[in-house]
Parts: sequence; C-alpha cells; structure tokens
Amino acid sequence: MEDDVRPELAAIDTVDVVDPLTIKLNLKAPFSPLIAQLTDRAGMMVSPKAAKEAGDKFGLKPVCAGPYKFVERVQQDRIVVEKFADYWNKDNVHIDRITYLPIVDGTVRLANLKSGGLDLLERLLATDIKEVKADSRLKLNAIPDLSYWGITINVGKGDKAKNPLGQNAKVRQALELAIDREAINQVVFNGEFVPGNQWVGPDNFYYQKSVPISKRDVAKAKALIKEAGVPTPITIDFMVPQGAENKAISEVVQAMAAEVGFDMKIRVTEFATSLNMGESGDYQAYLIGWSGRTDPDGNLYTFHACKAPNNNGGYCNADVDQLMNEARTFSQPEKRKPVYEKVAKALLTEGQGHIIYLYHRKVLIAQTTKLDGFVPVPDGLVRVVGLRFK
Repeated sequence: MEDDVRPELAAIDTVDVVDPLTIKLNLKAPFSPLIAQLTDRAGMMVSPKAAKEAGDKFGLKPVCAGPYKFVERVQQDRIVVEKFADYWNKDNVHIDRITYLPIVDGTVRLANLKSGGLDLLERLLATDIKEVKADSRLKLNAIPDLSYWGITINVGKGDKAKNPLGQNAKVRQALELAIDREAINQVVFNGEFVPGNQWVGPDNFYYQKSVPISKRDVAKAKALIKEAGVPTPITIDFMVPQGAENKAISEVVQAMAAEVGFDMKIRVTEFATSLNMGESGDYQAYLIGWSGRTDPDGNLYTFHACKAPNNNGGYCNADVDQLMNEARTFSQPEKRKPVYEKVAKALLTEGQGHIIYLYHRKVLIAQTTKLDGFVPVPDGLVRVVGLRFK
C-alpha cells in the first residue's frame, strides 16, 4: 500500500527551535511510537523551502538530505541520483551515480540482473529464489520484513459496503475459515514467506499467541453462512492489484472460498488505480498489503481508527480506538502488549474486524557478486551507503 506518513506525525502539536542543532517537539498527547516513526519515513529530511515552493510537485524534483542528490526523474522510466560531495559520511559513499529503474515484471527484472543490465534488484519473486542461488554470479539477500498482506473488506464506506460480507460478521468469519494460509504460502511462494493472522508476524514481540491463526474449516464456514441466513453463492467484487503473485494469491483464495459458497469475482486493477478505488470505497474485498513499521502502532492505528487516513474499509469501533490510544501512552513494551491483546481479540475473532491478514513477506533482494557491502534491513528500504564495486 502507498505510504501515507501524515498520521505518524499527527501527535506533534508544535516545534520549538532551541538552538541551531536542537529542536523540541511538543505533543498533543503521550505518543510512545514517536521515536520509531522518526527513524522511518516520517523522519526523512526534506528542504522546507523547496517543499513550500513545489507543493504537490515536490516529488518531481526533491531536495532532501542524504548521501545522494537528485539529478532527474523520467516517469515510468528512471530516477537518477549522484553522490553528494558534502554528505557527513561521504568517505563511506563509493558509487558516483545510481539509476533506479521501475520494472514491474519480476521475470524481466531478474533477466536484466542476469544479463548485467542491473546490479541489484528488490522484490525478487519467491519462485525465483532457486534460480538466483544456482547462479554463481548472483547473491541473494533474504530477511523477514515488517510488512503484512491481507484482504481488506469494505464494511462502512459507501454503497459497496452494503452486502453480506460487509455487513455480517459471520460471513466475514466464514471467508476467513475458507482460507488455508499455509497452502497460499506453499503454492504461491514455495513456502518461503510466513503465514500470519495479525498486523505483526508470529516472531514479533507484540504477536498475540492467544489469538492464533485459524485453521481451514469448510464445514464450520458453511454453517456460519447458513446461520447468517444468506443465500449462496455470495458474489464478491474482489479487487486485486496487477502482478503475477497477486493474481496467483487471488486465484487460490477464489478456489478455496468457492468451496464454502463464495463467488469471488477477481478484478485485476492497476496498482495506483486500486489505491484510489480503495480510498473511495469502490470495492467489496481488496487484496492489499502494507510496507510495515518498526512500532506496532504504525501497522495498526491508521487502518482501524475511526476515519483514519488508511482505513479504507470504513471500520469504526470506539472501544478499539480507546484501547489503541491507551497503548500509545505506555513506553514499556510489557505494558503495551496486554492492551494490544484486547485489540487483537476485538479485531481478529469471529469476523469482527475488516482485515483478514494472510502472510508476511521476506525482503528478497538479489545482486551481482561484483557489488559489495550491501546489508538488508527489515523495513525493506535499500541502504546505499557502504556499497562498492569490487
């Protein structure tokens, strides 16, 4: 999902300049995720003057702070940056110029890496891992990331929420019980990813073991639909962003759901268009993920709080809002975790929530062995400081 960082800084009320190297952030309320947010996208430095002058065109010619400075951007073709001579750590910046190429097709990306057209690629397809490992000229970097992927259900945004899936928790629970997450992992990702049912992965400190992954139960799913008094098949507009993996996931879900009484009508949609449609509520179910944040609040609050910017399902529960706000007041993880357990039980049991979490990716980055010094990080962002050619 496109990253909207505005909510991550919403707790900041005012900023005081203490001296040329110090600022003071004044908060509207206690907000324990702040430091984590500032080490991520929300803390990236941009030129206030350039941002003010460019407005919403800032992305066309950004002026920021980092090891490289912007040269050019050709939409759908390339972004070029070159080494910034005055960077504080310039002695550890060894490559003069970097060109970023947006290549949507994973097979084409890998072919370019193998032919020497690319030196590094991100988001390698899990099904291509064996091919990279078998090539002595290539190196694979793999590390569990912070993201999640799931199915967001429209429960309260416009006319498309007015259907059995959007309005009936038993029907949502039936859809979840139709899905075998490990089967998706094996069929689509060769078993390389991590099945999950929460906004953080099973190895995360904040994962709630008291709310485990549901096992597939066709009989119970059918019974729930019968209890709900909904005739079958239940037709669902299932919006799926373009991409080979997304299409494969949606087809596996479609086949599983059909066995309990759902007719998932897959609507493959260009990614940016799907984001706009998600925001406007023009869908009933939407296969979509989130890049992830180091603090659990960043994976949770903006998707579930009433009228929050990324709450595309239109979900709203005042009790859940209160709990999420309470969790923000504690800096000690051992105090926050029990609060999040209450949130998990409210959102993840008996179809009460609006997101069916499916799995967590790994950061899969392939590179030429000519490139040295790359270190993968769970947030998935490629760090270029320290990179050099042998």
